[in-house]
Amino acid sequence: MYKAPLDQFLSKNPFSRPLTQGFFYREKMRAIHRIAPEQIFQDILEIGGGQSGLTALLYPQTKVTNLDLNPEYANASCNQQERVSFVCGDATALPFNDNSFDVVTMFDVLEHIQTHEKAVSEALRVLRSGGFLLVSTPNENWQFPYYEFMKPICPSDTDVMAEWGHVRRGYTLEELKNLIGLSCQSYATFINPTTVLCHDIAFSHLSPLKREFICALLSPITWLSYVQHKPDAKGTETASAWQKEV
Repeated sequence: MYKAPLDQFLSKNPFSRPLTQGFFYREKMRAIHRIAPEQIFQDILEIGGGQSGLTALLYPQTKVTNLDLNPEYANASCNQQERVSFVCGDATALPFNDNSFDVVTMFDVLEHIQTHEKAVSEALRVLRSGGFLLVSTPNENWQFPYYEFMKPICPSDTDVMAEWGHVRRGYTLEELKNLIGLSCQSYATFINPTTVLCHDIAFSHLSPLKREFICALLSPITWLSYVQHKPDAKGTETASAWQKEV
C-alpha cells in the first residue's frame, strides 16, 4: 500500500485525548484517508502543514515538503524526518518551479487565506499534469442549530472565526469547483449532526475536566454515529480530491 493503512493512520491522531476531546480530528483523518489516492507519488507539497505533519503520516514512504508561514514549525518533530523538508513561505507565492509536485495538500487552509484564488492558482502551478490537489475545508453546514442551545458554554461565531483565523466560514462543493476549476474525483464529509456535539463541547468554555467527562458520556452515540456515517452524508466539513488534467 502506498498510503498508510487506515488504522495506522488514525492511531497517529496528534490530540492528547484522541478518543474523546480529539475525536473530531479522527473524523477528519478518516475523511482525508477516504479521498486520498492509492498511488505511488514521488514528491508531495503540504501547504500549511505546520506541526501536524498530516500528509507525511498519510503517505509514509513519500518525500514531503511542508510549507508554512510560521518559521518556528521548522523545529516540530514531524519536520525532523529525513524525508520531510520544511520551507517557511507564503501559499500565495510558492517558492517552487512549475510542475514540481505529484500532489499538493491544503488541509484546513483555504478558509484562512484572504486571496484564496491566488493560493489555488499557485498550488495548481506547481502541481504536475495528472496530479492531485487534496483539500479539506468547513462547508455550508459548519454550524448546526445546536449552537443556540449551547450558546451559554460555547464561544460566539465571531470569536471562533477570529480565534481560528478564518476569513470565511467555508465552501460548498460547487464553490470549491468554481474556485479550483478541476474535476472532483471524490469527496467525504465529516463531523456530522451527532458527532458535532462532542466537537462543540471540546471547544467550549467548560473546564478541561468537565469537557472530558461530557465527551466520555457522549462516546457511545459519537462512536455509533461515526461508524454509520457515509461519505456523502451531511457533515460540517468536507475533504475532497481534485485532479489536474493530463
